[in-house]
Amino acid sequence: MTIYEIAAALRRKDFSSRELTQSVLDKCARQEEQVGAYITLTAEEALRQAEQVDKLLAAGAELPLLAGIPLAVKDNIAVKGIPCTAASKMLETFRPPYNAFVWEELLQANAVLAGKSNMDEFGMGFSTENSYFKTTRNPHDLSRIPGGSSGGSAAAVASGEAIYALGTDTGGSIRQPAAHCGVVGLRPSYGLVSRRGVCALASSMDTVGPLTRTVRD
Repeated sequence: MTIYEIAAALRRKDFSSRELTQSVLDKCARQEEQVGAYITLTAEEALRQAEQVDKLLAAGAELPLLAGIPLAVKDNIAVKGIPCTAASKMLETFRPPYNAFVWEELLQANAVLAGKSNMDEFGMGFSTENSYFKTTRNPHDLSRIPGGSSGGSAAAVASGEAIYALGTDTGGSIRQPAAHCGVVGLRPSYGLVSRRGVCALASSMDTVGPLTRTVRD
């Protein structure tokens, strides 16, 4: 299902955000050992966020399109209190005391965080093989790479372990893994999206952008 279809289904109460989120987490439980899309799964927080959305929808609240829909966030994007490692041992214990701009915007939209996705260490790579924590594999063929450096984000979307994802792109790090994994990735124009709270590779070129299943999403 697309984001638009899921959003409509949530409002029709075809299923709840908690049920949707649990189905995504169940896929992670079945597939993560093989795919390796995530460095950190935030299952408890995701279910808490989903339940809050369900309560708001039940009360008749008008919520943004992305409300209640689980996503993966690349692990160089700060989420307050959640490990933000940039796939490096150096940052293994770092828990930012703030949210990145892009996550703060999604948080205000009642998004649901499934977890922090794997990447090439500090964004330097095109295969998601040089993460300190694990190698990510292409969900379509586990013998192949998912591309990088946002390979975990692309693999999560392609495998159904997230409905959509955030990545970063300096020289192809959203576009290339999207192509490898058969999903859609967009590098926004430089400077269009704030990089506050994003671990920089090259601040004169870095961008933050989405990975989705369809162009419309």
